[in-house]
Amino acid sequence: MEPVPRTTRVSRALAAAAALAIALAGCGCGSGGDSGDGGGTRGEAPADRVDPITDEAVPRLPATVRSADGREVTVTGADRIVPLSGSISELVFSLGLGDRVVARDVTATFEQASDLPVVTRAHDVSAESVLSLEPDVVLAEETTGPAEAIDQIRAAGVPLVVFDPARDLGDVAGRIDAVAAALGVADEGAKLRERARERIEAARAEIPSGGEKPRVAFLYVRGSASVYMLGGARSGASSLIEAAGGVDAGKESGLDKDFTPITSEALARAAPDVLLVMTKGLESVGGVDGLVELPGVAQTPAAMDRRIASVDDGVLLNYGPRTDAVLRSLVEQIHAPGEDR
Repeated sequence: MEPVPRTTRVSRALAAAAALAIALAGCGCGSGGDSGDGGGTRGEAPADRVDPITDEAVPRLPATVRSADGREVTVTGADRIVPLSGSISELVFSLGLGDRVVARDVTATFEQASDLPVVTRAHDVSAESVLSLEPDVVLAEETTGPAEAIDQIRAAGVPLVVFDPARDLGDVAGRIDAVAAALGVADEGAKLRERARERIEAARAEIPSGGEKPRVAFLYVRGSASVYMLGGARSGASSLIEAAGGVDAGKESGLDKDFTPITSEALARAAPDVLLVMTKGLESVGGVDGLVELPGVAQTPAAMDRRIASVDDGVLLNYGPRTDAVLRSLVEQIHAPGEDR
């Protein structure tokens, strides 16, 4: 077999990272806070479980909604629900319908869903696995595929609703409303939306007053695959960083796309005070000690002060009911002082 050209490997890596940002999906679970590698990360990751708005949600069906792919879909039952992404699973459980969920995506790593069978991996759905569970309704993302699998599920007569991706903090309310409407629990959706708003406001109130805003660079790293990228304006993290009282260093340095390969020049322009990474990514490079030694990273103010913030892969970019916990964690971590040199 001929070796894959380097340009192709980079293109694939960039495409994978872009899909991650658009779909808001993580690559697994992990604990946050101190990783036990000598320090550098601060705070604690959000608890890996959801907090249902009620334990007694009763769907009021049928419900007819407009799917993000332009189809009009009528949901007549919700006793057996199959969400095809971790973020949608989180919403269904938060609406009080977790006992009706019969499968999960590999990124639905929170405690209540952990024992469910996996039917999708990285947005690659197995139609046969889904249909074998005899679902009443299937909930998908725009990035869920392949298209043949989606068509096969619909051809079997199962209502399938596709949702627009949530790309920033402003999408939280609409995302909650859309999922709640499809499942016939609009009242619970309104309560969950209001609770999310109140909690996000409370988290933002914890931002320290005064002083300069820390410059935060979002790095997408996977040491095992030799993927090292710097997030830009469309990485999916800008909204969180700014809401936590920081400046998106990649965006501020002129990166107007999603991700660009990490180089000394790119990081020098970004000049981050803090590096934000996903927990699994941090583990993949050997923790804080390994991250701060990466070429290009080592010369940044953040690496020299060992100011590293990490949040679980499965919750960082979900923009849903647990976003307030992500914000609270980020506020604590990015505003903490660095280590003495």
